Amino acid sequence: MKSVSISGSLRENVGKKDAKSQRRQGMIPCVLYGGKEQKLFLVEDKQFTKLLYTPEVQYVELDIDGSVTTAIVQDTQFHPITDKLLHVDFLEVVDGKPITIDIPFKVAGTSPGVLKGGSLKKRVRKLKVRGLLEHIPECITADISNLDINQFIKVGDLSIDNLTIVDNPSKVIVIVNPTRNAVMTAEGEGEEGEEAEA
Repeated sequence: MKSVSISGSLRENVGKKDAKSQRRQGMIPCVLYGGKEQKLFLVEDKQFTKLLYTPEVQYVELDIDGSVTTAIVQDTQFHPITDKLLHVDFLEVVDGKPITIDIPFKVAGTSPGVLKGGSLKKRVRKLKVRGLLEHIPECITADISNLDINQFIKVGDLSIDNLTIVDNPSKVIVIVNPTRNAVMTAEGEGEEGEEAEA
């Protein structure tokens, strides 16, 4: 998993009024927890572009007034109307302590069912995993080269070394749905087979 560096400064004043004032100045109130102490700090909103507005999942080297901590984004709050970033929660990564994080889910290979006219449907964009930071990959990839029409892959079909997938094992994550074109193709192949037998 890639890292991104972010710098911030400790908040001198804490409260709703101060938070609003700080946001008007382009600063985002943040909190860091999970370690020995909780820290309330401010980060310039522009710094979050490389962290939040990307499909990649990254951990953070967080520099707060010269003290650097490894962390992950645990939660974000956005304004319901303007969609502006309001607040970010960071979880400190402690050596030897597993973390839970959502990482992108991708597929690889060519599905025989799709070649027959079926429609590939990815039902999730991310999967929740738990493990040590050094074992967490940039994405989870499922091989679909054996998927025919009406066949699917569930969470429980995946296995990743040193990681636990937290999502429900029976949850379908990718499926090849039949389409009208696929049904017609299958019927056509059946008729040809019957004629050959005759």
